[in-house]
Amino acid sequence: MSFLPTDRQFWIRFRISLIVTLLMAGVGAVGWGAWSLGVVRRDELTNISKEQYTRRISVSARRGLITDRYGEELAVEVEVDSIYADPREVTEPLSAAKQLAPVLSVEQERLATRLGSRRHFVWLKRRVAPEISNKVKALKIAGVHILKESKRFYPSRGLAAHVVGFAGMDSKGLEGIERLFDEHLQGNQDAASGLADAHGNIVFSKGVFGANKVVGNNIVLTIDRNLQFEVEEELANTVRLFQAKAGQIVVMDPHTGDVLAMANWPSYNLNDISSSNPDKRRNRAVLDVFEPGSTMKVFTLAAALNSGVLRPDEKIFCEQGRMEFYDVVLHDDHRDGWLNPTQCLKRSSNICFAKIAGRMGGKRLYRYLRRFGFGESTNLQVPFEMRGLLQHYSEWSEFLTATVAFGQGIGVTGIQMATALSAIANGGMLMKPNLIKRVTDAEGEVILENTPTVRRRVVSRRTARLIADMMTAVTEEGGTGTEAALDGYLVAGKTGTAQKSTGAHGYKDKEKFVASFFGFVPADNPKLVISVVIDEPMVSYYGGTVAAPALRRIADKALRDMGVTPNFTVRRGQKKEEHATEKEPPPPKEALLQNTDVNESANMITPMEIPLQKGQVRTPKLLGMPIGKAISELNEFELRPLFYGTGIAAEQIPAPGEPINKGEYVQVNFSPNGEYEEEK
Repeated sequence: MSFLPTDRQFWIRFRISLIVTLLMAGVGAVGWGAWSLGVVRRDELTNISKEQYTRRISVSARRGLITDRYGEELAVEVEVDSIYADPREVTEPLSAAKQLAPVLSVEQERLATRLGSRRHFVWLKRRVAPEISNKVKALKIAGVHILKESKRFYPSRGLAAHVVGFAGMDSKGLEGIERLFDEHLQGNQDAASGLADAHGNIVFSKGVFGANKVVGNNIVLTIDRNLQFEVEEELANTVRLFQAKAGQIVVMDPHTGDVLAMANWPSYNLNDISSSNPDKRRNRAVLDVFEPGSTMKVFTLAAALNSGVLRPDEKIFCEQGRMEFYDVVLHDDHRDGWLNPTQCLKRSSNICFAKIAGRMGGKRLYRYLRRFGFGESTNLQVPFEMRGLLQHYSEWSEFLTATVAFGQGIGVTGIQMATALSAIANGGMLMKPNLIKRVTDAEGEVILENTPTVRRRVVSRRTARLIADMMTAVTEEGGTGTEAALDGYLVAGKTGTAQKSTGAHGYKDKEKFVASFFGFVPADNPKLVISVVIDEPMVSYYGGTVAAPALRRIADKALRDMGVTPNFTVRRGQKKEEHATEKEPPPPKEALLQNTDVNESANMITPMEIPLQKGQVRTPKLLGMPIGKAISELNEFELRPLFYGTGIAAEQIPAPGEPINKGEYVQVNFSPNGEYEEEK
């Protein structure tokens, strides 16, 4: 019996089963592979695939614009050519360097080193002029290429250079607004992807880059471009005429705190930073601290009138221009006898203001100077600002109290003086100065906007008006600032001539002066506050001769450009009043320098003796009251509170009993220790 057929069938079935099993295994493997590729590793493989047929390019944001208050461009971004190379493509580095060196104005050895490197990318020269890039193209050197880059460009060259500042090669702000608002101006870097064609070229779809992603924010300054140009031109002419070392001018709107012009000399071209030095780039209006000299008398007089230690019609004996004061002798330029406060300011009498300081005392004078903002930063939008120099009154001697009153022993900046004078021009309110009007994005949406900010009330409206009227006498016949007088407009101003200090001990240099003039126009309705400071003039050093004419010329152009109608009854040199007689007898010597109101206070008019006008009430006495009680008291008199500090009311403006219009503010400074000083 044979088993062969059975064995053959077995092996046939076995082979069929094996083949089927192998096929099923193969199908399973293929299925698992497909599952793994299509599901498990889908994201991973998709990314790998995209990397093979797409390219991704990072794009630096285009820096935002800086414009003046009316939209005139002061800083823009333009496209320029930059030269680079791929050294792998350069066949003859030495020959290429020899051809490129004279065109790019780069050393041949330096170019040869770069072209001979093993890197994939090297810069040869960035941001070149069109004529240079055209010459490079004409050379047709293998491996040398040209690409477009953004470059910061300043259409007005050096206009407002110290305000605008500049950005470096990497579009990083280095000075001025460019530095302070660098994050706003830079914007955000963006990136985009695109398909690569067969040659590796990138094909981008429409609208890949969002405009507001790759464009920085725009800065709108408070600066008026036309006024800035006129101010800079006048400053340069004045400095050259008087052969001065340097100068600065600030023009402000006293009601808003907007800085309309800020000029410094020497200056520099923003498009050619390499030709400048740190001295030329110094913003002197906020960084240079100087003794103000006689211009400080305006604020001393305001303090005296507002605190009630001096009345407007009172007369002070000026010792015929010479007075022994401790171990020194004070001199005036004029041999005056009895003068009222207006005449003291007009004649700029140091003796008069030394006596006024003696009445006020160091503590009260110091407090008022701090109210005007001296010794503290104005918080202007600049990278750096000096606070000036104002020692605490506890460190003042009676002699220093007197000298501070007429502008010696105190250090100020130009922006501090302009801001403080604005408080006189606008009726007694110290404003926060502004250089930035607003910040907008690429679509024009406002991101930040500065509105007028009142820091505090310094003096009453009545006192401010009195000081403004008195300051007009300075520019009239017989005053020290007649060169600032302007046909058709009343000019309120004050001259300053101060010797510069040398060394750490403050010794005076008899050959170096700072000549200044500070004023506002029109005096009866102020539109502009102007400060002019000329450092170390050589031909003449008097503020009335050097600085005052510059203010006149600036004010004349600016007011007419603003459409401010002149008053044709106002003429230069017009005399408003005669000098006071000098025939009255002098007061007793022992009462001259006392830090009290002995003898002088006997004839003073107290606030209660001033008659009320329609709609006025007398300021209630708030000294010694807590905040809650002070608010109730002001509400009863229909007055508005302007409070600073906590604790007990230590100071108030206006003084108790002084007439005030209903609805006006009363400033009250509170002290946590409960101490307060009765106004004399």
